[in-house]
Amino acid sequence: MFRVIIATISKLIFEYDNIILGSSFEALLLGCQKFCPVIFSDFEKPFRFDYLKPEIDLQCLKLPQEFEQKSLTTFSGQKRVGCPKEILWERMMFLLSTRGQVPLSNLCTNMRASDNSIICYNDYAKIAEIRFNNCYYLGDNNIQGLFYQTELEKNTYICYDWIAFNKGGKHDIDFIQTDDDFVKRVWFYPSDRIDGNTGVKDACVVSLLTEQQVHDFQYSETMARFKLISIMEKNGMKGLFNGYDQNGNPKYYKFKTSHITREKYAKRNTPTFKVEGFENFKYSKQDRDQVLQSLCLGTDLLLKGSNV
Repeated sequence: MFRVIIATISKLIFEYDNIILGSSFEALLLGCQKFCPVIFSDFEKPFRFDYLKPEIDLQCLKLPQEFEQKSLTTFSGQKRVGCPKEILWERMMFLLSTRGQVPLSNLCTNMRASDNSIICYNDYAKIAEIRFNNCYYLGDNNIQGLFYQTELEKNTYICYDWIAFNKGGKHDIDFIQTDDDFVKRVWFYPSDRIDGNTGVKDACVVSLLTEQQVHDFQYSETMARFKLISIMEKNGMKGLFNGYDQNGNPKYYKFKTSHITREKYAKRNTPTFKVEGFENFKYSKQDRDQVLQSLCLGTDLLLKGSNV
């Protein structure tokens, strides 16, 4: 069921059986699967270097061939990955918008929850009220009155340290995986700071840190940069060639880096709702892959949808 009541020129009242709250990859995928409207107050795009499995075929979405599969160079060989989640996220947002399943677009900046209802606001005023029987909650950063205080998970924060290579940025490595939560993964990418195809790469270092570690210098942006250089050197990576020493051995410049920025996001346990009509939803990896795999089998959920 769907009904729109025009209350005033500046405020709308929407009535739905089911809605989805959130703008993550899983939220949009659920919207395509269940043919539900998606409500959110900000864009939660996937991490730039999150990829789908290489065996998932998305040709029905007419994505450019360059996004279908990719091979990353690591210390242990080539690592195959599929389409970037960010690209599929953008395509799903477009498809949902064209069939009217993103009713507020990007106009909403904050929300307030009550029983079977969400009041939506922009920066200046109330713009809409969403009424529903059931809301699948997949996360939103700007909603108030929805749940009680939730405890942080054991690895409280996921941190992204963006590091610029001022010297030694030309190499073939694309990805590094370690066994430590601090500098757990490293993604090398063509530098956004330099115009043109120069071959210079910068790095994004991913770490899982507790709240105490976030405030500890041993886990700071500076130490993440030092640890990255140490890992690179231990695996035989070298800076720019600098001639030969007295014994005829080649010399190399040291890597020279600088820190661009650190992004950190808190991870919380499953919330407890204090209002009616909200249901916490999370795909298992198997269920999510089955929905995506259905595209390969011609079910085409992203384009057709199915009523609930």
